[in-house]
Amino acid sequence: MSFYYNIVTGQVEESGDSRSRNADVMGPYDTREEAENALASARANTEKWDAQNAEEADQPGGANWDSNPLNG
Repeated sequence: MSFYYNIVTGQVEESGDSRSRNADVMGPYDTREEAENALASARANTEKWDAQNAEEADQPGGANWDSNPLNG
């Protein structure tokens, strides 16, 4: 069985015919507890990825990297 976090209602839903539409849920999660913590997990992942992106931005190939030798 899978669990989903409904971002509209704030409730955990189980997989099945009565589950809300995909646009309204996060998941699937293996446990009810994981689904209950969906927003906190998403927030933590976003913060981690933002920090990684900031670190990599000035590295070769990063978002701020300019490989044009004429811009030196």
